[in-house]
Amino acid sequence: MTSMPAPYDSADPLPSCRIAQAPAVPTAVVRQEGFAMYDMPSLMDGTFSHLPQALAEAGIAPIGPAFSLHHRAPVDTADLEVGFPVDSPPSAPIALPSGFVVEASELPAGRVAMTSHIGGYGGLGEAWGRFTRSVGDRGEQMVHPFWELYVTAPTPDTDPATLRTDLVSLLEPRG
Repeated sequence: MTSMPAPYDSADPLPSCRIAQAPAVPTAVVRQEGFAMYDMPSLMDGTFSHLPQALAEAGIAPIGPAFSLHHRAPVDTADLEVGFPVDSPPSAPIALPSGFVVEASELPAGRVAMTSHIGGYGGLGEAWGRFTRSVGDRGEQMVHPFWELYVTAPTPDTDPATLRTDLVSLLEPRG
């Protein structure tokens, strides 16, 4: 089985900001523009409850955790992609029972900053704030897109305090 390439392959959480060179990684995603933030649970549930089976039926295997990639900072709405990194991207759109459509995309190549957040999703806003400050303290400038890798898959029995979410942002290129 193929797995996520470095720097995404850390078995242990990243306790502090790490800068690395990341390769492009093919993905299978549901892309939404202007998606209402209050309706995010319907997008996540409507995608992740059906996507693994749809990929398997298409002969495509996830190679890493579910993610959401944002093309701009979300406020009331978001321009984002949710899906999985895959061993090969879909060659044609895949309709999910939820009505969402899966298409090929990729996590972009480039210099990235990364860190891990351990805890519930409600703490992600504060985690992004700490991460952003840490990146700035290193003299780096974040650029879009940025993404979250949901390393620990949530289940009804999962203690939210144990969830691991990796935060990743592209960095401004160095000349």
